[in-house]
Amino acid sequence: MKLYYSPLSTYSQKALLAFYEKGVSFEPQLVNLMSPEGKAAFEKINPIGKVPFLKPNDAWQVPESTSIIEYLEDKCPGTPRLIPEDREQARFVRFMDRMTDLYYNEPAVELLFQKIGFRPKDEAKAEKAKKYVAITYGYWDQALARGPWLCGANFSMADCAAIPVMYYAQMSAPFADHPNIVAYWKRASERPSYQKVKAEFEPIWKDLAPKS
Repeated sequence: MKLYYSPLSTYSQKALLAFYEKGVSFEPQLVNLMSPEGKAAFEKINPIGKVPFLKPNDAWQVPESTSIIEYLEDKCPGTPRLIPEDREQARFVRFMDRMTDLYYNEPAVELLFQKIGFRPKDEAKAEKAKKYVAITYGYWDQALARGPWLCGANFSMADCAAIPVMYYAQMSAPFADHPNIVAYWKRASERPSYQKVKAEFEPIWKDLAPKS
């Protein structure tokens, strides 16, 4: 199966974490969305132009990181589960996944892009983003007091959603005042799946990001 992704994209990293955690092989298809030519070429495959984008075969396609992980859960039995089979636990993982994407990923990226000049300064958007990040951190701090991962004892899709954003959030939405989250980030950083993701995107980011 072909996975179209950009190494710097948090949603691409979310999908990659799932592949690496489950040990599912794929054919990497790097997409350069910063290049007009690369973007145009990708839009011939996915007209919406968003990554990640999975093509299991020529007859089927799966857009969006959450949908890709759901697909892997269904199509790759026997691999480590990222969504529990128990319906109540699965509902909680899906809730945390959506909350993370909407109220952490998007706000943290908004703050980052404003900070480094990828987007114009907008105080109203920045204040809204800060509010959502603060709410997220408060909720996470409580959840992580009960277990090592966002949804308890087991690494899940919610962690796949959260961990990629935290790397960038250290610059735009720091979490140093939340001990449980700091400890969580340390555990996440040491996880082999994330180390593999980081090894690919970090050199690119260090070349691209403005030097302080």
